[in-house]
Amino acid sequence: MSLFIFLTVVQAIVAALLVVVILMQKSEGGGLGVGGSPAGFMSARGAADFMTRLTTILATAFVVLSVVLAALAVGTTSSRKIDTSLERTAPIQNAPAADPLAPAQGGQPAQAPAAAPAPQQAPANDPLKGAAGQ
Repeated sequence: MSLFIFLTVVQAIVAALLVVVILMQKSEGGGLGVGGSPAGFMSARGAADFMTRLTTILATAFVVLSVVLAALAVGTTSSRKIDTSLERTAPIQNAPAADPLAPAQGGQPAQAPAAAPAPQQAPANDPLKGAAGQ
């Protein structure tokens, strides 16, 4: 497990470096390119080649670390067993439903409610239907 955490930290560092290196590159649109004089340690072209190589190396390291971390994650979770001790069983379909009106303690069960009366029809001069009941 400590290897997984170590590689996750390395992955985060590589990702941060990759973002920084990409943002430092000079793009055709201006970007966040690093300016410098040609008399410096590297020429402008040499710096561009170095940044391109560094981007390629960091991107490859990021992808490789992603694959390794995914393989480690599968390896650590595949040995675990799902705990079914709290599994609930579905109610049986043919079992009679409990009467919600039954008293909580002994005695006579409550009577079932009477059937609901049929809805009344609206009178002929219902204001919602019009004066003539149309």
